[in-house]
Amino acid sequence: MVESPCVDRCKIIQRTGVCRGCGRTLAELKAWKEASDAEKSAILDLLPARAPLMVESEQEQFVL
Repeated sequence: MVESPCVDRCKIIQRTGVCRGCGRTLAELKAWKEASDAEKSAILDLLPARAPLMVESEQEQFVL
């Protein structure tokens, strides 16, 4: 079982399209519950490279 990377800071940054807390996209967040362990692992492998996209500015707008 692959654990969720969620840290309860869920807001999608409009500029980057990723969650400010975990780095997943909205589509990845929605698909997580039904995703296979292989699919979840593939998503987790992408997250370290998204770290710069998770930094929000003072004027940031959010999708969710």
